[in-house]
Amino acid sequence: MSTASNERRRIHPYKFNLWVAIAAIVMMFAGLTSAYVVRRSQANWFVFSLPTIFWYSTGVILVSSLTIHLALKAFQVRAMQRYRTLITLTAFLGVLFAMMQFIGFSELQKNGVKLIGQGSNPAASFLAVITGLHVVHVVGGVIALLIIFIRAYKVKVKSYSSVPIEIMCTYWHFVDILWIYLFIFFNLVGS
Repeated sequence: MSTASNERRRIHPYKFNLWVAIAAIVMMFAGLTSAYVVRRSQANWFVFSLPTIFWYSTGVILVSSLTIHLALKAFQVRAMQRYRTLITLTAFLGVLFAMMQFIGFSELQKNGVKLIGQGSNPAASFLAVITGLHVVHVVGGVIALLIIFIRAYKVKVKSYSSVPIEIMCTYWHFVDILWIYLFIFFNLVGS
């Protein structure tokens, strides 16, 4: 087997690091949702419904997953104007998702569901911690998206390597899938 053939089959080190990080994040959320299930069976558990805005935010993150996928495809065929438009739309949708999550938490607070601190209930605190950690990962993704967005509008393109966009696309799809898992979990197990 030639060296060039081995090079093509090896995973890029950045992609490998991303997959290791994704595995760690999956384990963290699996542990948190398992703890939620165990704690739910004990006394002092308050049942409440998620605000409707979380349904809309789920739609927003699904659309953003599609736009980043299309952005990657546009970059790979060097359709730079389409790529710029799609990466801009993805960044906007990521920010919109985070804002909708904030609005959802504010709605819960307004409806008397205290998320953390004195007077809170373990159910609400678990929701705050688990979804709060997800939002932290989304914000990290939005920051990375904004960096890619800024690079997309640079006049001089030094490299047409799609690796950074591929990594961002994989991470964004992961954040999307993670939210869908959490959303289904809280609507089925949490209620």
